[in-house]
Amino acid sequence: MPERRNVYFYHPMDTSMKEKVEPLYDLAQRYGFNIVKDYKDANIVISIGGDGTFLQAVRKTGFREDCLYAGITTSRKLSMYCDFQIDDTSKMIEAITNEQIEVRRYPTIDVTVDNQFSFKCLNEFSIRSAIIRPFVMDVFIDTLHFETFRGDGMIVATPTGSTAYNKSVNGAVVDPMLPCLQVTELASVNTNQYRTLGSSFILSGDRQLTLKVVQDGNDHPTMGMDNEALSVQHVESIHIKLSDSKIKTVKLKDNSFWEKVKRTYL
Repeated sequence: MPERRNVYFYHPMDTSMKEKVEPLYDLAQRYGFNIVKDYKDANIVISIGGDGTFLQAVRKTGFREDCLYAGITTSRKLSMYCDFQIDDTSKMIEAITNEQIEVRRYPTIDVTVDNQFSFKCLNEFSIRSAIIRPFVMDVFIDTLHFETFRGDGMIVATPTGSTAYNKSVNGAVVDPMLPCLQVTELASVNTNQYRTLGSSFILSGDRQLTLKVVQDGNDHPTMGMDNEALSVQHVESIHIKLSDSKIKTVKLKDNSFWEKVKRTYL
């Protein structure tokens, strides 16, 4: 990585973690990298923990397109976003000394709530009833009223996020080379009054999804940005589309998306 020399480490600041990461700081400095305290000065962001930490690192550093992100796991097994194990420095050295390193690009989604709050998600956007009662949403694909949903909620996932919350509710795993969104229901209630497709569906990256929450008293749903909750008191409409921006990560040999899926789930 000859053109990228400023490294920002993102990790919990407790004493035990500081002891674990100290050798990584030494390794980076030994190979000529500058460790910066402000992520705005970095062109490499390294998360240390797990996939959840990686998602937080991307969010807390502002989904920067000019940075290269890398994940280091503190557990014994690699995961979807963590390509390095904290005790396996040989793999890290191979990556940082490779002058022709390849870059993998992960898609993100743009979400706008009530035309006021906008944010990005790397894995998924989720919306769920905040009380023990289903809520109702009108679902639009572009300008087409597609269905009226009644149930616990919905997940809108990126291709890489298809392996997370989406997969746990029987959504499909989608190749990230396909620029698309996947919409998956959470416990839909199908009656003569409310009808939904009853299965996940995939939208082209050129489409826009709009969810309009029916104002029937249960219009304070819980919304999730990846693994972080969004605190909004009242919701009427959500607009979701595939973002033009992508998150860059290190692409290693023998470490394609489908190899990650295999090592994580099979």
